Amino acid sequence: MRRLTDPSLIARTYRDPLAWFSLAVDVLPLAAILMFGWGATPLVALYWLENLVIGAATLARIVAVGFGKNGHLLGGVFLAVFFTVHYGIFCFGHGLFLMSFASDEGNAQTLGAVVDWAMVTGPHMWVFVGAIAAVNVLYFVVDFVGKGEFRSAHQVTLMFSPYGRIVALHVAIILGAALAFQGGDPLAGVLGLLLLRFVFGIGLSLVRRLRLDQPDIKVDA
Repeated sequence: MRRLTDPSLIARTYRDPLAWFSLAVDVLPLAAILMFGWGATPLVALYWLENLVIGAATLARIVAVGFGKNGHLLGGVFLAVFFTVHYGIFCFGHGLFLMSFASDEGNAQTLGAVVDWAMVTGPHMWVFVGAIAAVNVLYFVVDFVGKGEFRSAHQVTLMFSPYGRIVALHVAIILGAALAFQGGDPLAGVLGLLLLRFVFGIGLSLVRRLRLDQPDIKVDA
């Protein structure tokens, strides 16, 4: 934790335009709250949709590693299929829980039905999901491909990488959303939910900088 609060690390992190772009995307939902009246439900739905974007990015990494020294093309295809099924089930169950928690629904039969619900919880949801997707595409192109991370990454490690991050973030988000739904000042609760994701995003950018500065040190992000 002390390393992440090092002022020199923070300065190095935000010399990178990609870190600023990521920060801007994390703040973007504030516009949805102030301009479009978003509450806790669309925010929770947006962060669940982010899981799907992260899953797609992970899938692309698994395939790309097949062209690196630690990868295997046929093994990568098998892992990609396994990850798609397993992660899809994981996200489906998580989405059903959020539907029940946020809107007293939860009777969707497919992952697509949960996506349909999430996309209509708030106005212009596609804009914010698109911004999150753009950040992930840039990280894939700039870091994973451009900086050659795919050459030393391991497909199995990548396959499991999204789960811990999602569980940690969304336990906190659910607690924050509960305060937003039940508190006497819903706007304060929603802003607190946004602040939580904002701080988490800064942490991810700092960890990324550590990984780029010291590629031989394993830092999960």
